[in-house]
Amino acid sequence: MKKKIRLVLGITLFTIVTLLGYKIVNKLIHKKEVTERTKVLPSFSFSNLKGKIFTRNNLRNIPTVFIYFNSDCDYCQSEAIKIKQRLNEFENIQLVFISFESKKEIEQFAKRYELNNKENIVFLEDKKAEFSELFDVHSIPYVIVYDSNHKLLKKFKGVTKIDNILKVLK
Repeated sequence: MKKKIRLVLGITLFTIVTLLGYKIVNKLIHKKEVTERTKVLPSFSFSNLKGKIFTRNNLRNIPTVFIYFNSDCDYCQSEAIKIKQRLNEFENIQLVFISFESKKEIEQFAKRYELNNKENIVFLEDKKAEFSELFDVHSIPYVIVYDSNHKLLKKFKGVTKIDNILKVLK
């Protein structure tokens, strides 16, 4: 009887270790794929607040900062306030705010933080959560910085100091 219990426990333990190893290897492969895919800004297609399609081709030839946000997120709200306060430092930088929320919620967020109607700021609606899939986003806010040649400079997960974003861009 004890031999059977040991055998069952051994097989169970072996199975668990094998499954965990498999999951870890798959996650590492996925992260490597995302890293390769995002070294240069990949193609994307989202709707702007006027309902028009916005793609990589609509970006200006200046550094671009993508900010994946949610209007209810306290950290996202805090970052919006800090960006607004230092907007002059983002003069030659395109800011692209993206959210999976409705157009109405995104518009309210843009107006609340007075980031709407700025030449270098775009708000996009990600109806199908494709941005999070494309860039492997698992938290908000999520900031991705690209240079003027669309080469990845840095990704920031969670709360990010504006100084850190600006430092990467210099």
